Amino acid sequence: MEEKISGNGALSFERSVLDNGLRVLTSTLPYTNAVSINFLFGAGSRYESDELAGASHLFEHMLFKGTKSRPTPRDVSEVVEGVGGALNAFTDKELTGYWCRLARPHYREGIDLIADMVRNSLLRQSDIDREKQVVYEEIRATNDSPAGRAAMTLEELLWPDQPLGRDVAGSIESVGAITREQMVDYLHTQYVSSNTVVAIAGNIQHADVVNQLEDLMGDLPNGEPLPISEFEDNLQGPVAKVENRPTEQAHLTIGMHGLSMSDDDRHALNLMSVILGETMSSRLFEEIREQRGLAYDIHSSVHSLLDTGVMMIGAGIDPARVQEAVPVIVQEVARMHEGVTEKEFSQAKELTKGRMMLRMEESRVVAGFLGGQELLRGEVRTVEQVLADIDAVEIDDIADVAKRVIRQDKMALSMVGPFEDPAPFQEAMKF
Repeated sequence: MEEKISGNGALSFERSVLDNGLRVLTSTLPYTNAVSINFLFGAGSRYESDELAGASHLFEHMLFKGTKSRPTPRDVSEVVEGVGGALNAFTDKELTGYWCRLARPHYREGIDLIADMVRNSLLRQSDIDREKQVVYEEIRATNDSPAGRAAMTLEELLWPDQPLGRDVAGSIESVGAITREQMVDYLHTQYVSSNTVVAIAGNIQHADVVNQLEDLMGDLPNGEPLPISEFEDNLQGPVAKVENRPTEQAHLTIGMHGLSMSDDDRHALNLMSVILGETMSSRLFEEIREQRGLAYDIHSSVHSLLDTGVMMIGAGIDPARVQEAVPVIVQEVARMHEGVTEKEFSQAKELTKGRMMLRMEESRVVAGFLGGQELLRGEVRTVEQVLADIDAVEIDDIADVAKRVIRQDKMALSMVGPFEDPAPFQEAMKF
């Protein structure tokens, strides 16, 4: 099955489904010599039991350790790096991706490589034992970073006692207990054809890509992947947690439950975040940095998941002034209930649309845009449709979505710094 979707000269793409259910999406970009290739799988921390916490991430690492025809990590990496390209992967809560970016003459080699990694990785016990040590260091590095630790703790507070609130990498204990047999089972359960999307963007032809993937992946078995864990709304806020460390800055994050990637109000929430804290002219930057000199950097962000999301504010602040800063930040956030000015609203719209159009100049962003939507939502909205959705937001929608999202009973604060008692910060979150 094949379809082509285009939008009045903007980004277009073609979509095919192989006989085994594997989905292929391409966007032909004649203006670039770069081709970006994404293999995406419905695998991540939300599919894992507590006992398997970190399995998706460890498995991602293992696919770089060698295949039957490329038995060493160097044999794998040289296929792409030897011709000037880049090769990497990522694991998130809801998907795992393997990607490479190559010059056009070599892109078919990149497709062949990732298909080989997915289908023929050796998963040697000695490599698993060695790579676990690498993952331990990755976990320790995150824990040693005050900002990283604060962000991780915030997720634990927002989504307590469920996979959403766990670190994607798992813990040293959970990773250490994962066996080779469990990893092989995970491969055969999650890395199946109906749970796979290949998205490629560059100066390529759709038919050429489909033909190559039919040869490489057309007989990939299908199966029943593990279901994703459901979001449980069990946050009783406001809640605060501090981790006492002798840092020179207090690293804090304040977060709220956000909106899912299919929620009609998600674009209004994105615009609200822009106005609140995503630019040097945003409200938080102006009040916290420019007017009060409380922080070098303060920012907000929004991230949508399948059935929930998060809105987050992060900052690093002098411990001597942090008790002054927190109530100011909270009150500035709460002030979004009152709405925004026409100038703020129009500027946020143009910034959001312009930022999206500029990002779409990059082949890797285009491939991720197409593949991520297809895998997680089962449908792809074009750039033009997304821009139209942004344009459709009205100024009153900002105050409405603020009242939905900015609620003290769904608010959490985490802080890493020289403090022991979270009570003053929890009290400061009331508005």
